[in-house]
Amino acid sequence: MSTSTDSFPIKGYDHIEFWVGNAKQAAHYYRHAFGFEFVAYAGPETGVRDRASYVLKQRGIRFVLMSALSPISEIAQHQALHGDGVRTVAFQVPDAEEAFRLAVERGAAAHKAPVVIEDEHGKVVVGAVKAYGDTLHAFVQRDDYSGVYMPGFRTVDDDPIARPVGLSGIDHVVANVELGKMDYWAKWYADVFGFTQFRHFSDEDISTEYTALMSKVIWDGKGRIKLPINEPAEGKKKSQIEEYLDHYRGPGVQHLALSSGNIVETVRDMRARGVKFLTVPDTYYVDARARVGDIDEAWDELQELGILVDRDDEGYLLQIFTEPVEDRPTLFYEVIQRHGATGFGVGNFKALFISIERAQAERGNL
Repeated sequence: MSTSTDSFPIKGYDHIEFWVGNAKQAAHYYRHAFGFEFVAYAGPETGVRDRASYVLKQRGIRFVLMSALSPISEIAQHQALHGDGVRTVAFQVPDAEEAFRLAVERGAAAHKAPVVIEDEHGKVVVGAVKAYGDTLHAFVQRDDYSGVYMPGFRTVDDDPIARPVGLSGIDHVVANVELGKMDYWAKWYADVFGFTQFRHFSDEDISTEYTALMSKVIWDGKGRIKLPINEPAEGKKKSQIEEYLDHYRGPGVQHLALSSGNIVETVRDMRARGVKFLTVPDTYYVDARARVGDIDEAWDELQELGILVDRDDEGYLLQIFTEPVEDRPTLFYEVIQRHGATGFGVGNFKALFISIERAQAERGNL
């Protein structure tokens, strides 16, 4: 296992910013179905004239849902092209100005130079650079801020809807890029952030009879940031990556993996709230029991809920994937619980991809 020796300190994920068609309705969905709490708001009522922003939180996860109030807004144009999706993957850093300076010096294209935003709770420093497609990476310095999110946002003290489902943090953020661009972006993260390769999966690792993809997992060397990068590989039919690129109209965030300390309770709760998950045949569990061996959880419960299991040299993990959460077959979520394992469920790839292909076929996109 390689580690990074580069001097680009990142504390972890600060927030994920989504640009969507209707932030109010999207916020309601994530509050009801995923258990997020509505904690802060900015919009016309707070003096912001061009957008409405809803800040949602669940333990170590912060989502910011943003929609336009004008058809000429860059948010509206982004949403018209891509549909609802992730605009910014924000990193919390000890020094946003230095992070921005280093990133640009090492080859990142500047999007927004760092600015200092202040209110009665202190100050936040934020800058951003461009990444794959229309995706940004923001640098957020908030050590001197005691407010709930950022200056300019009104705190929401009580959310009558929010009932947490046990999601606790962001495990990894997965990007889909064009054919031939996986190595380019892996090198970009190495050059700009000093990240290193943690895992590599070839088209032999991730393939079925019909489709295949390749993936490299880039990380910060400490495990706070893990960024798998996928590209399509040659197959008999259209891969899930090609389907995503066609409908998102370019590269972007494919899925977010959210951690849970008790995936059985989390998934049971999310299913009860209407979240749809990909399913695998019952025969998967015959092989999985033999392949994985003893685990703390009850196999019958895992089979009932469709939770997948894999083991590596460090331990085992449990994971499950939602169906796409928008009408376009683009963004989806993974719920993951790690019992020491540091991998990404390679033993589950075949069963998972067959399930994805089944959904693609129903959409007429295989």
